[in-house]
Amino acid sequence: MSILGYIGLMLLAGLLFGRLTKLVGFPNVTGYIIAGLIMGPYLLGIFPAESISDMGVISEMALGFIALFIGAEFKLSFLKDLGLSVIIITLFQGMFAMAFVTTALVMFQVDFPIALILGAIASATAPAVTIMIIKQYRAKGPVTRMLIGVVALDDALALILFSISIAIAKSMLTGSINILASVLEPIKEIGISALLGVSLAILLQIPFHFFKKESNRMCATIGIVFLATALSGYLGASSLLTCMIFGAVLVNISKNSTNVIEISEMMTPPILMLFFILSGASLDITLIPKIGIIGGVYIIMRALGKMSGSWLGAVVMKAPPAVRKYLGLTLLPQAGVAIGLTILVGQALPEYAGQIRTVIITATLVYELAGSVVSKAALTKAGEIEIPALKRKKLHASK
Repeated sequence: MSILGYIGLMLLAGLLFGRLTKLVGFPNVTGYIIAGLIMGPYLLGIFPAESISDMGVISEMALGFIALFIGAEFKLSFLKDLGLSVIIITLFQGMFAMAFVTTALVMFQVDFPIALILGAIASATAPAVTIMIIKQYRAKGPVTRMLIGVVALDDALALILFSISIAIAKSMLTGSINILASVLEPIKEIGISALLGVSLAILLQIPFHFFKKESNRMCATIGIVFLATALSGYLGASSLLTCMIFGAVLVNISKNSTNVIEISEMMTPPILMLFFILSGASLDITLIPKIGIIGGVYIIMRALGKMSGSWLGAVVMKAPPAVRKYLGLTLLPQAGVAIGLTILVGQALPEYAGQIRTVIITATLVYELAGSVVSKAALTKAGEIEIPALKRKKLHASK
């Protein structure tokens, strides 16, 4: 079957499984992942591995849009509202996740370089699942606002921690430590991403000046997003950070950006659906028995680190009670960024790549399925997802 045929099947399967999971109270994204998992090459085989590999560009497109939408939330008024709290909470939750995972793995006699790298990857959170749930349920409130801010900054933190960890692991193998290089490399990558994002946001003002129809401006915006993703790969920058910064600058320098981004959101549901189906299809469940205690420790300690770190950061910054109580639960999903970092491990330290990739992919399976459900439940408990009137009556009657 052609790629176009597989895309058609995926969209129809996404609709079906999305509706089925919605009937039992789970978010649509869970259904999309399950659809990919069941129909992917590791179970029914309806979607062969070659077709999944050939559709990698869809994942790049989806991540570009997700990053754009996160960045578009960063209006100056939004940043002033969050203030220093979002930075402190981001640092606490990321550093705690790394510390918990690394320490626990070392206690279980895992080689320190592997434990350190897995700890750094543990700091990353999946923005795709988070944004999908927020948009599906129109979540609003202090937890949602803080969540958007933390997820946006989290990738930059994960990139820095990962780069330093890789440098330390390399030094342990070679016997030489280059601290300066380990610090400068992530700063360089973030700097290139920032420069590229700002430049493209300014460049977009040219077509905005000549094209007044919103549909034309939407085409220009999408074109820049694709260009940003491609240039990031070519220049060694982070496409996620580039598109986030592009979106953040755009909404603050252009009066027309809000309407254009809202229209762009209307064309992205099929792309995001395909992205999650492909994510599910890429998860090899046969790996689960192979990871043993290392995978179990990673999954448990990362969750504990995220929750305790975000709680302590919220306490230090005197955040609202709902943020202290529920934010950590919304930070559990992990997917694209973490898997991308395992590819970099393969390039830098191939001797560790197999074990690390197995742990991360298996953890991704757990976090993508359970994390989306937990995130939705946390936002609901926080009162930021409105329960339909009929369901409220049933809950009240059951009490």
